[in-house]
Amino acid sequence: MPMPEQIEITVNGTPVRVPVGTTAAVAILISNIFCRTSVRGEPRGPLCGMGICFECRAEIDGIAHRRSCQILCAAGMKISTDLRQDV
Repeated sequence: MPMPEQIEITVNGTPVRVPVGTTAAVAILISNIFCRTSVRGEPRGPLCGMGICFECRAEIDGIAHRRSCQILCAAGMKISTDLRQDV
């Protein structure tokens, strides 16, 4: 069976290759990064996966607070989270 077509995006400045059809939330998780930190400094990531909880918010292509679970990756996409370290 052939491998799915791959595209390259960046997550916090690091190139990441993902299959076509991958959501930005999954790309962030593949990168071993959480989406953001809570007001108490706790790592936060996708919870509901359907855009209701807002825990997956990230800056995508310069637009802040996008629900990454609702956005499909596109070649050249730039994703930035507010948590810059692996957790």
